[in-house]
Amino acid sequence: MGAGALSCVDSGINRVNIIGLVTALRAEANCVSPARIPFNVIMPVDDHAVLWLSGMGAQAARTAAEGLHQHGVTALVSFGVAGALSPNLKPGDLVLPDAIHADTQLPVNIAWRDRLQKLLPADVTVVNGILADSAVPLTGEKAKLNLAQATNACAVDMESGAIAAVAATAGIPFIAVRAIIDPIQFSPPETLLGAVYPDGGVNSMRLIALLLKRSVHVSTLLHMGAGMRAARKTLSRVIQSAGAGLDSQAVDRTV
Repeated sequence: MGAGALSCVDSGINRVNIIGLVTALRAEANCVSPARIPFNVIMPVDDHAVLWLSGMGAQAARTAAEGLHQHGVTALVSFGVAGALSPNLKPGDLVLPDAIHADTQLPVNIAWRDRLQKLLPADVTVVNGILADSAVPLTGEKAKLNLAQATNACAVDMESGAIAAVAATAGIPFIAVRAIIDPIQFSPPETLLGAVYPDGGVNSMRLIALLLKRSVHVSTLLHMGAGMRAARKTLSRVIQSAGAGLDSQAVDRTV
């Protein structure tokens, strides 16, 4: 199925459900498909799902979600990792939120979310509640605690708010599927951000420089790696259980 074929999914009374997944990081996208994934362009995954690897941040996610909607997707998914805002959450736990707290409270299609949740293995820890939006990476426990208090959210990411807003404006269903990568007491140091590309790749030379200057410690990288592995394992299990279309045949076509 080529990208151009998506333009016809809206035609006819019995249109096909095509789910558009937005991921910020290549490590997240690889949980959806093992294929080589292009950056910032639509990629068909199967008969019921397409993927857009957007890069980090709200503007990148908004561009991806709008692009997917213009190509005719019938629902949007924010798929990837999140930071914990609750001390009860650990790396690998799955957040399937009730709503997204951004500038306004943005809806999630609860019926779809609940159907997906029932498809998951019993040993996957699933948490509902509020997922908070943040314009910047949170690099300390105090910042996380402050956001948790302000929003009553259990987790945070930088993209779901933008994707949810596009879905709400378009009048199509939306859910977020977010696995915890870092607990509330740990965050990537701010100095590390300059060595990370928008898709989550690492600039090796900059990273080596940070390590030599001891601005970043090897133990921090090991901690981050362990968190990402736990989160990716959970995200992969979601895809294995529900498919890239996340049970698309059951999606209601209203928010």
